Amino acid sequence: MKNRSTLRKLKFIHTIFALERDLIVGGQAVMEGVMMRTPSAYAIACRKSDGTIVTTAESLPKWSDKYKWLSWPVLRGGATLIQSMALGVKALNFSAKVFEDDLNAQAELEKERAGEFEPALIDGTMDENFLKAPVKVIMPAESKVKNAGQSATAVGSIIFGLLFNILLFLAAPLLLTNLAFIWAHWADAPVIAEGAGWLATVKAYVWEIKPHSWIAFNLADGLLRMFFFVVMIFTMSRLKDIRRVFEYHGAEHKTVFTWEKGLELTPANATTMRRQHPRCGTSFLMVVMLVAIVLFSVIKFDALWMNLLVRIALMPLVAGLSYEVIRYAAKKETSAIFKVMTKPGLWLQNITTQEPDEQQLEVAIKALDESLKLEPAEVENAPVFLRELEVVV
Repeated sequence: MKNRSTLRKLKFIHTIFALERDLIVGGQAVMEGVMMRTPSAYAIACRKSDGTIVTTAESLPKWSDKYKWLSWPVLRGGATLIQSMALGVKALNFSAKVFEDDLNAQAELEKERAGEFEPALIDGTMDENFLKAPVKVIMPAESKVKNAGQSATAVGSIIFGLLFNILLFLAAPLLLTNLAFIWAHWADAPVIAEGAGWLATVKAYVWEIKPHSWIAFNLADGLLRMFFFVVMIFTMSRLKDIRRVFEYHGAEHKTVFTWEKGLELTPANATTMRRQHPRCGTSFLMVVMLVAIVLFSVIKFDALWMNLLVRIALMPLVAGLSYEVIRYAAKKETSAIFKVMTKPGLWLQNITTQEPDEQQLEVAIKALDESLKLEPAEVENAPVFLRELEVVV
């Protein structure tokens, strides 16, 4: 049950961190492992309790080769997000399967060990036939319904995560900001009929948004959204199993740093690297929130539900624009604008990444090695500058 609970938490975090990896390629921490993605392939490595590392790797189709319009600016960001989410869920499911199989193997081993100490019978013999039941037990075959149920559960987790994110990061900040502005007299209070019931009163306060300054309203709404995000991440970091995943996240960053600097991929070299990476998806999320503040300030409706609906509809555009901002800034990593944009993400990575041990670094290195094996030689041997644009965290 514990591994299922952990998987649900990870899928929830994965939905929030849809870009907990870089824009063109990247990586993701999973249960006792790491997924590494290069431009043309991905690999997952997970460590079992006996110390062995289980891996899987596969080449990735390039959607832009088949659908040229997916390579257009802004649209390519949405395509990358969709592929990254699908790959992330696949990586989480693989790690969960490895973890569950490992637990089952340990349970079977314990049963075998317990069987070595069978109790003696009353007459001092060890007659095995005496202990056998006089009936034939037929174990039912594994039902296909179970597999279908697991797939439905995975889809349900994603849908729940998306709905929860909409509620927490769009609806709640919008509603609370409106109530705060009315209380501070920065927005027009609703007109409530005399003798109106509590339901009509609540509806009047949440139905309309009439701030004196729409720009100030969206700024406060965006800051509140960021606050919710930071508090949620900090709260989850206190959970033991999630903290373990954050350690693998740190191992992923250190491994990418090692490869970008052209050093040999060894735990010794990776240990000396920073765990805060400027091109981490955490920085992307901060850019998303800043772009959302600007874009949402342009569009205004008096009805709260209309503002919420438009914000949901505009999120693909926000993500696409943010993708282009980070993509451009990544080419000018030493520029002041890139440093300013990534600074909040680096601060937040003090929470979302933790210091890994040598064994965790070995897993991350193994994942990157397996992924690079499926890359064309010209990509794997590319100059450091080009590799910095392709391997993301």
